Amino acid sequence: MPQVLLALDTSTDFCSVAICYTPHATSSPCIISRHEHTGSTSSTRVLPAVCEVLEEARLTLSNCVAVAFGAGPGSFTGLRTAAGVAQGLSFGLGIPVVPVSTLLACAERVRLSDPDARRVLVVLNARMGEVYWADFSWDDILEDWRVCRPATLTLSTCIPVPDEPFTLAGNASSISDMLYVTKQARVIDCYAMPHAHALALVGWRIFMDGCALPAHLAVPEYVRDKVALTINEIASGHLRS
Repeated sequence: MPQVLLALDTSTDFCSVAICYTPHATSSPCIISRHEHTGSTSSTRVLPAVCEVLEEARLTLSNCVAVAFGAGPGSFTGLRTAAGVAQGLSFGLGIPVVPVSTLLACAERVRLSDPDARRVLVVLNARMGEVYWADFSWDDILEDWRVCRPATLTLSTCIPVPDEPFTLAGNASSISDMLYVTKQARVIDCYAMPHAHALALVGWRIFMDGCALPAHLAVPEYVRDKVALTINEIASGHLRS
């Protein structure tokens, strides 16, 4: 029977679920996914979506060898949902988890749509006048990427611009204060957002490299502790985009 990696992401307003599996020992991984706009109700849709992708592949949870999940950064509640479901399934099935950066999943989306992309600057809107960002690059061996640790920056802070042609990915590329970065980008891909399809491929590589973790380490990477503005901060004009 094929080995199956289950991937979950609820870091945005979308509930995204995928499975990555090899139908035959020598075949390339296949992906089946569901990606639906669910808003704040992702927690009610995750498990039904898991059942749907497994049923489409004629597989069951017993075939799963690991659970990958979007660890962050992203929505505070969404990250907890994905981590909690991944941990529950991992404990129940006796399999490991694979935390995957949502920023890395965005960079993988760029690679899938544009094989010529060699450098990707991912910038996601973190609201409260801030952005999450990471700088990714890779050579002909995809696993050999280099990444700056995701950070939370105020929009007035200068994000380092790569010193080679790069793709600007993520929904923060449309923010007006990002103009100094967008002008230097080779390509702008605002649709390269967290998606379980890309997350499953990254998770599969991590699992095959032997870097999966035990279930109790399925924790979100919030990046920042502050997740909302106070009434006084809102009144004083803090950004809430």
